[in-house]
Parts: sequence; structure tokens; C-alpha cells
Amino acid sequence: MLIFNHSNSMTFTLMGVPGLESQHLWLSVPFTSMLLAILIGNGAILFLVVRHPTLHTPMYLFLALLMVADLISTLALVPKVLCLFWFDDRVIGASACFTQMFFIHGASVVRSALLVAMAFDRFVAVCQPLRYNTILSHSLVGRLGLVAFAKGVILILPMPLLLQRLTFCHRIIPHTYCEHMAVVKMACSNTTPNRIYGLFVVLLVVGLDLLLIGFSYVLILQAVLRLNSQDATFKALNTCSAHLFVILITYVPALFSSITHRLGRNIPPHAHITLANLYLLVPSTFNPIIYGIKMKEIRDKVARCLCR
Repeated sequence: MLIFNHSNSMTFTLMGVPGLESQHLWLSVPFTSMLLAILIGNGAILFLVVRHPTLHTPMYLFLALLMVADLISTLALVPKVLCLFWFDDRVIGASACFTQMFFIHGASVVRSALLVAMAFDRFVAVCQPLRYNTILSHSLVGRLGLVAFAKGVILILPMPLLLQRLTFCHRIIPHTYCEHMAVVKMACSNTTPNRIYGLFVVLLVVGLDLLLIGFSYVLILQAVLRLNSQDATFKALNTCSAHLFVILITYVPALFSSITHRLGRNIPPHAHITLANLYLLVPSTFNPIIYGIKMKEIRDKVARCLCR
């Protein structure tokens, strides 16, 4: 058995989608399509928010930050996957692998934290509409954005640092990217701290963030049920609909992927890998579409740009 200590010259080999290696060229088609959709959709939303001062409101500033997190996650993932599918470029250096891991997982944590901030934004908009601009000032939005960024860095940075203490017996990663647990399984030294910390991050990010989001929407629902006007109730619920759709497409695939990864022993490896890619790319693909359809201001701005 060959044993590899971590060094700058050490490399890993990405297998791609196990069992579907012969279909890699065809698999590149949906990945390329999603990459183009993410770049165009998220880029368009960012351009509109930056370009138009009327969109410099808390909701759209949070949305712009969410688009940035989606772009970072996508650009850290898809280019290497496409190189693997198109050119069979499977080799990735250890430092590049750990860097990719940091940006992919870090962006996911930031995205989750921003969804919590957006839930708070919707809570204030529905429950305290007259004080909305007072409570959600630009300085508070900036601080919440910094907290989301710091959360991603602080929680994910220990992952690659802990990996550097390991000795690796295997270098062929059965994955399309350097997913944390996939790399941990390559080690032959004690990985208990890595596994415990990885589970801690999942529980903290998904568990705590979903709890905070759920608490916000319980308060929103209580406020909506107290409204006497049916039109006001519909308007309040419609205000939250885009955010609720984004929560569903963000957390449902992530939870499903995490559960199947840990409990689905009879599920074929290519299904695990496909889910792990989809839970990263599906939210980034559909977020701008959902907000573009649901938000009248964005629809109007897009229509004006197209008319010009």
C-alpha cells in the first residue's frame, strides 16, 4: 500500500461519475447548460441591482449577495467538471483540491446564512412594514452580509486545515469535485476529528438556519392570520413566495443528498454523485428565474432593457 503525506506536489485523481465514465461527454451538456444559465441569470440580476438605484433596497441587496455566492460556488465547481468531461483532465493538486473544497462549501454556508437574513427581511416587511426602512438600514444589511461571509469562512476553513494533518493511502476520489467527505475517505490515518467536525457543520448550518427561518415564518403566519382583508393577506403571502421557493430548492436537494450519502447504502454511486452536483447547481440555476418571475421590479427592468 502506498502512503502519501500531504505536500504541495501531491495530487488527487477525480473519477467523475462512477459507472458513467463512458457517458461523460453527454453529461457535459446539462452541466454546460446550467453554467450558461447561471452566468446569464445571476449576472443579469447583479447588473440590474447595481445599475438601478431604485433597486438598492434591503431585499434586492440581499438578493445581489445571494447571486454572488451562487456565482462563486458555480465557478469553483463547473470549470473543473467540464475539463474532466471534455478532456479527461482528472488530476488536481492537493492545494487546488482543498481550495476548491473551501470555496464550494464556504459559498454554500454563505448562501444559507443569506437565506436567514432574507427571512428576517420578509418578517420585518410583513410584521413591521411602517418601520421597514428604519430597521433594515443599509448599514444593517452590510453587517448581516459580513456576518454571512464570516460564517462561511470561519466554519469551512478548518476543513482543509484538518485534512492537511492526514496521511492519504488512496488518491482516486470517486467524485466530480473535492467534496469534503469524499476526500476524508481517502485517508488511512485517524479521520474521527474530520468526520465529527463535518457533521457539526452540517447540523449547525442546516439545523440552526432552518430553525431560524422556520421561526421567522411562524411569526409571519401569525401576523398574516390577524389581517382582516383578503387582499392584504394575499399580498403578504405573495411577498414571501419567492423566498419560500428558493428555500425549498436549496434545502430539499441538500438534505436529500446528505441523507442518501449517509444512509442510502443500496443507492448506486452515480446517483450519490449526481445528487451532490445537483444540490449545488439547481439553486444557482433557478434563483434568478424565480426572482425574475415573482418580482415585478425585476420584470419591469428586464422588459425595458429588452425593449431598448
